[in-house]
Amino acid sequence: MALEDVRSTVRRVAKQRGFDAAAVENLLEIDAEHTFEVEVGGKTYPGFRVQHDNRRGPYKGGVRFHPEVSLDEVRSLATLMSLKTAAVGLPMGGGKGGVAVDVKRLNEAELEEVARQFARNLVQYIGPDKDVPAPDVNTNPKIIDWMVDEYERLTGDTSKASFTGKSIGNGGSEGRAAATGRGGMIVLNEILLAADWDHNNLVRIAVQGFGNVGSYFAVVFEREQPSWRLVAATDSSGGVADQDGLNVSTLDSFKSSGNKLKDFDSGETIEAEDIIAADCDVLVLGALGGAVNHDNMHRVRAKIVMELANEPVTAEARDYLTRQGVIIIPDIMANAGGVVASYLEWVQNRKGEHWTEAQVNKELARYLVDATHEIWREYKSGTDSLVDAAVATALKNLLESTRK
Repeated sequence: MALEDVRSTVRRVAKQRGFDAAAVENLLEIDAEHTFEVEVGGKTYPGFRVQHDNRRGPYKGGVRFHPEVSLDEVRSLATLMSLKTAAVGLPMGGGKGGVAVDVKRLNEAELEEVARQFARNLVQYIGPDKDVPAPDVNTNPKIIDWMVDEYERLTGDTSKASFTGKSIGNGGSEGRAAATGRGGMIVLNEILLAADWDHNNLVRIAVQGFGNVGSYFAVVFEREQPSWRLVAATDSSGGVADQDGLNVSTLDSFKSSGNKLKDFDSGETIEAEDIIAADCDVLVLGALGGAVNHDNMHRVRAKIVMELANEPVTAEARDYLTRQGVIIIPDIMANAGGVVASYLEWVQNRKGEHWTEAQVNKELARYLVDATHEIWREYKSGTDSLVDAAVATALKNLLESTRK
């Protein structure tokens, strides 16, 4: 979603809910933008860090390495991060960063140098009390570890709280890898309860994007939600469907071994795009942005659509599906488990503690259950959709906070 689209949504919801227009315009302003260049392998790549708002706490948001990273994209994502952290009640702000580089064209030494230069260029603007970056597209614990090491070398800080998403041995948190998928399960369960879904009946779920997040979501619900059944799953190659239910653990092992889902030897083979029209109760979108759009929104049969990926339903499709009575669980709720887990990692680092996975999962659930209840109350009080309710909740939490 472009920056102006984000701002337009915020203004529309703010007007609908009677928020002070001047205060909202002030909130939409970006605090700071940092642009720089990273030089590696004889080539130069633009780098960015946008710090949108810190009235609730230090800026928080990912770092992506991708050739299409742009300042406008990072501005938009930083603004969305402010909304996401506020919507789920975290004492953090919103930021985003990246380098416009194709990691496939870098060797490991060059990748490490990009990571270290990113930290070096931003060292005076980031830190445990200022801005706490995390992994995003094409970044991972190894890359974050390099950034932490560079930050420590330059500042002497040894708290490990300068970044989150680190490896376990370098101050990372238990449970973080599964947190986004687990968080999606927690939020969906609370929505089903709030909507008075009959739990005596099976909940049939289709997952588009059975990758890192989508597979964790399914693996966790298979273990913890006996009334939920995976009836379809796809990756970019295609996928499989079976109304009697797919064995998630077997499917996950098959995919983890490097196989394509369309080659799985159980169920009916389906094309990747056909997951949108799956016969299911809940359609979980865990792959690309814009997956449900003008061309295919009429094919959706699910009663609930969950945005486990970022912005997988276009604004036009959201409006259409909402008019059809479909409940859309927006990304700032559905995939907030990742940023909650990042916050919990930061808390552990600040305290010099290392929690068990059970402790992390308990805190993760507490934040997401409370946030879902608050957003549902906002939804029932008169907003048109859960999307608007989540934005309204974020705005309320932000406007009630004092600038740091």
